[in-house]
Amino acid sequence: MQDNADSVKCKKMAAKGITIQDNSYNGFLQELKERIRRAQVKAALSVNRELVLLYWQIGREILARQASEGWGTKVIDQLAKDLRGEFPEMSGLSSRNLKYMRAFAENYPNQAIVQEALAQITWYHNITLVEKVKDPEQRLWYAKQTVINGWSRNVLVLQIESRLFERQGSAITNFEQSLPKPQSDLAQQLLKDPYNFEFLTISQDAKELELERDLVTHIRDFLLELGMGFSFVGSQYPLTVDGKDYRLDLLFYHLQLRCFVVIELKMGEFQPEFSGKMNFYVAVVDDLLKKDVDNPTIGLILCKSKSKTTAEYALRNVKTPIGISTHRLPKPMQKSLPSVEQLENELQTIEIKVESHDGYSP
Repeated sequence: MQDNADSVKCKKMAAKGITIQDNSYNGFLQELKERIRRAQVKAALSVNRELVLLYWQIGREILARQASEGWGTKVIDQLAKDLRGEFPEMSGLSSRNLKYMRAFAENYPNQAIVQEALAQITWYHNITLVEKVKDPEQRLWYAKQTVINGWSRNVLVLQIESRLFERQGSAITNFEQSLPKPQSDLAQQLLKDPYNFEFLTISQDAKELELERDLVTHIRDFLLELGMGFSFVGSQYPLTVDGKDYRLDLLFYHLQLRCFVVIELKMGEFQPEFSGKMNFYVAVVDDLLKKDVDNPTIGLILCKSKSKTTAEYALRNVKTPIGISTHRLPKPMQKSLPSVEQLENELQTIEIKVESHDGYSP
């Protein structure tokens, strides 16, 4: 009876244009069924890891069989139908998802990489990486950062679209000369350039105090952009030196670096004197706030723009650790309503057309 059923199935497949040898396809189908059954047992202990590995193995087998048997893409539709018939309670066996499995295996031929990093994030994270990131190095970097930071899929998409890989570690700093290793390397990697502040509601010509207030209002988005480990201490944080009051724009503490981070916000281009002021702030924080268990305080100057050469000269002989980056504000919205001048010109044009139509000269 089973042989007759398989024969009928193969005839139907042939009618759809799928030419597959009976024994070869049926043997392959049985192997997949057994593999899925074994994975279902293991999944009770480690659901996500086993699911991602299962999907990679299925994708790898599909690639291998298509290469050795000469099967076309239509075989995936048939596989999806047969597997769903055998495992109706199991989601993820659609034709579309099987194609994702094949693409996943094609992009990651090394099983060790899948086991070490990719099996630690969800299948939907992995699909996102395959779809949105073409460079293998970048895909693996985003996968590892997802594990470290606990990013949801939506946050991962946001980080990819903001080109975090290219921005990370790009700030101009003097960390190599002012901090011991490995803290200098870690601090360098934590700073970005530029910082993406497009979640704010201010305009391009806003004042520095407006920028600061809006960042505090959107502190959750700001912390996400800063990265994992930053803890907000305060804005306009007061310091008193020789009876004179000073205020830090923003003060943070980084849990991994175990140090204070002073951030100064500038709405214009970087100027050399900014580093001198930051040097003063860092020294005061080290004296007044830093404990024996804390590492040296770090300063970060965020400007609207900067000259690389000027920034490097400004930090060359500074002994306190300072970084210089730029920030990217929301793009100005296009005016949806015409100006008064535009309306007057439009009305004048209409009047001229009407007079011409009535036989009058303009």
